[in-house]
Amino acid sequence: MTGTVFFLEALKTHARMFHAGAAAGAEADPEISAWLLDPLAEWAVKAYGPEIGKDAAKGYAAYALHVAQSQRTYEDFGTFQGLDLAEIKGSVYDEPGYMIPYMWAAILIYAFWPSMTEHLRLYRESFLSALPENGTLAELACGHGVLGLLALKERPDLHVEAQDISPPAISVAETLAKAAGLENRIRFEVGDALAPADHDKVDGVLAAMLAEHLPEPRLMFEAVASRLKPKGVAFIGAALESAQKDHIHEFHRESELVLLAENAGLRVKRLVSDTSANLPDGARFKPRALAMVLESA
Repeated sequence: MTGTVFFLEALKTHARMFHAGAAAGAEADPEISAWLLDPLAEWAVKAYGPEIGKDAAKGYAAYALHVAQSQRTYEDFGTFQGLDLAEIKGSVYDEPGYMIPYMWAAILIYAFWPSMTEHLRLYRESFLSALPENGTLAELACGHGVLGLLALKERPDLHVEAQDISPPAISVAETLAKAAGLENRIRFEVGDALAPADHDKVDGVLAAMLAEHLPEPRLMFEAVASRLKPKGVAFIGAALESAQKDHIHEFHRESELVLLAENAGLRVKRLVSDTSANLPDGARFKPRALAMVLESA
């Protein structure tokens, strides 16, 4: 059974209302979806047993329902109605009951949401391929850690250092890394990736879907630039006009993110921005997902 079939069958059994949409997303680009889902299913089952399919499906369903509800509230009020960062840390990032299901959803959307699948292709073909031989990669706010693990699978010469503020997320990441047999090439750490610290310069920095979670996204771009070697590359993803419980900064235009990158000394090499499917008629806001490959000066 392929990874795509494993997770779609879990959705059909445990979250049927989301199965058709997820299947359509995976079928739109089956090759890149399989690049994620085949190893993910193998690692997940090895780490947690076959029942992980049920847990992942229920986490995905809860996440999708929350996103839909948050977006309706956003339309009603005209601005995000989320929490501040301290409240989010206590009720989301530190809470295993919320964070662990959220982690499964946060990786499955890369294969199942039309606004996210192109991010994976950009990540693999324009970012990972640009890293030098025996390169070093730092991941800021790594969450589940799967993007870093995919980097190691694609590029056996790379090494990764990853941080996240959430202890439950790091627990998932470390468990999957061990199941993948990649724990010797990736180091996870609980901590604020944007806190001032002495770090070695790296060849690549990954900060996927982080900027909207911050009150001052400018600091993230500056942290990315400060970590990179000259001519180093970065992969940055962000959500625009997309309301969720832990989204703080409200981006409306792709140019806002481009300007933040440029002001930090980074040059945009590639950019994609895709809209969520099935937007309601008359919607004021257009949720979409942006990804950029950047180069340092």
